[in-house]
Amino acid sequence: MDRRQFIKTAGASALSFNLPFNAMASSLDFKQTPGSAKNLIYLYMGGGMSHMDTFDHKGSHKNQGPVKAIKTRAQEVEISEFLPLTAEHTDKMAIVNSMTSTAGAHAQGNYFMHTSYEMRSTIQHPGIGAWFQKFHGKLNKTLPGSVFVGGNSRTFGNRGFFEPEYAPLSISSPEAGLKNAKNPYFEDKEFHRLTSLTNELDEKFMKDFELDSTQSAVSTYREAMDLMSSPDLAAFKLDNVTEKDKTMYGDNNFGMGCLLAKRLVQKGIRTVEVSLGGWDTHSNNFDRVSLNTNTLDKAYSALLSDLEESGMLKDTLVVLATEFGRTPKINVNDGRDHYPKAFSCVLAGGPVRGGQKYGMTSEDGTTAVKDAVKIPDFNATIAKALGMPWQQQLFSPSKRPFKVAHRGKPVDALLTI
Repeated sequence: MDRRQFIKTAGASALSFNLPFNAMASSLDFKQTPGSAKNLIYLYMGGGMSHMDTFDHKGSHKNQGPVKAIKTRAQEVEISEFLPLTAEHTDKMAIVNSMTSTAGAHAQGNYFMHTSYEMRSTIQHPGIGAWFQKFHGKLNKTLPGSVFVGGNSRTFGNRGFFEPEYAPLSISSPEAGLKNAKNPYFEDKEFHRLTSLTNELDEKFMKDFELDSTQSAVSTYREAMDLMSSPDLAAFKLDNVTEKDKTMYGDNNFGMGCLLAKRLVQKGIRTVEVSLGGWDTHSNNFDRVSLNTNTLDKAYSALLSDLEESGMLKDTLVVLATEFGRTPKINVNDGRDHYPKAFSCVLAGGPVRGGQKYGMTSEDGTTAVKDAVKIPDFNATIAKALGMPWQQQLFSPSKRPFKVAHRGKPVDALLTI
């Protein structure tokens, strides 16, 4: 942090008990750590991905079931046979096999993974994308700071107590794109004339009622206006996708969502989250995981290949996460139940030290027995990889201090910075 940033942040923090929260409404413009990633693509596996059937294979143990292990590009790193394409990219990946959590219900686990805080009825905490934009601002001023594709986590990775400008833009279907982005009633020239007239009429009201709520409404309106007139709006359209792209990524919402994510970060959107549900495999675990991993394997490997070939991988952190794992012991319905005690997440790209498995679970897959990583530690690692000041406190409207990863500390062995 340079002198200007220190004074700005220290002043905001010291005065936050006396000044309204919008004293810190704009992004804080921290300089990113050299070597950190400029963008984040966050792939969220909604429902609780089975660690033993994906990234933490347990050999011949009876808990493993019928799924076999395969060798990968990285020496001594084996993963599930369900992920043969991903196996070709483990040299870029840091697989964390020792994730552990205390939240075993979907909503609570999802919230914890996205925010590093336990769910409370009295406050909404910001997600990682909102923190990223808060600390470092936008790369493209005419596009949103973050975008969510799919519906598994749009509630829990939101702006929290930050201002509306930090809320992600949500897209349910990547192929449907961004709807209602053009005014159907007026030509651009006439629309801007009417907008200018409205601003003139509102000017006195804005001076008389300079409230947080008023400023937030104006900010949201201006964001929408910028987006509607952005020359990069076409990035949201997938109508020119080739058959090659569809084959490589997979012709489904998740595959096209990953392709859209690559295009959006290429246009300067800081954070894009793409979710894939269907991991809540209480019954028929192996058939269902086989189908889901087929979707994941294609899209994930295609995304990593595409980012690498375009030269974007060094500037893009790709996170693969889930709220918890599944029980190592197979239940009577040939399924696996919720299991927060041990699971796996993956980092790739940016400053990630690839080609490794970090941490270890026991032979039966039930316990993290080496280098356990709690969710706040994982999120602190993400924050450090993105060049965020992960120890910096910001204050909520109720004047309480919060950090991007709560009490978590980065796992330095996973990064090169």
